[in-house]
Amino acid sequence: MTSIAVIGGTGALGKGIARRLVRAGHTVTIGSRSPEKAKEVAQALGVSYAANAEAARGKDVVIVAVPYASQQETLAAIRDSIGEAIVIDTTVPLVPPKVMRVQLPQTGCAALEARDVLGPDVRLVTAFHNVSAHHLDSDHAIDCDVLVFSDDVPARATVVELCQDMGLRGLSGGSLNNSAAAEALTSVLIYMNKTYKADGAGIRFTNLAQAPAIP
Repeated sequence: MTSIAVIGGTGALGKGIARRLVRAGHTVTIGSRSPEKAKEVAQALGVSYAANAEAARGKDVVIVAVPYASQQETLAAIRDSIGEAIVIDTTVPLVPPKVMRVQLPQTGCAALEARDVLGPDVRLVTAFHNVSAHHLDSDHAIDCDVLVFSDDVPARATVVELCQDMGLRGLSGGSLNNSAAAEALTSVLIYMNKTYKADGAGIRFTNLAQAPAIP
């Protein structure tokens, strides 16, 4: 059992992630800037809630699921509470209204911007860029792989296993820099959803002989 804070747990992605973690038996705390929203979601899931910085304190894993516009402010707010926790940043640099167009930041990707805020010693991992929030917030199987990126190899492996707990196939995608590929792919998937009337398009990698089994 792992103690996990989901920062931004009142949003669609955060709530979906929290739901699957609870179902897998992990101890979850919903973090939010809005106590009222956090309380509502937490009560629905049967978990605790707190303001972001307090929610992050003393956890094994801290998952950040906030919009790109809120990423740096949120990370700065929890930075001093993280301690030795693995931080999973889900941020995708979508810039409305043109969310179907890839718009990576000058630094290369949102992952590198997160590292700049948190510092080089934080165990930073990125994941969950390409999986639909409404599919996560359900009980059905999800036909989608989750790419996991980090320069901290043990942390990356831990998050791959966490994905398996959630009924997903997590795959190591390599270094933190490689997060740019998954971040960019989100805009492509949004385009695919609109163009082909898809209900949350995802990605699945084939012919990976040593990959975890598909749930």
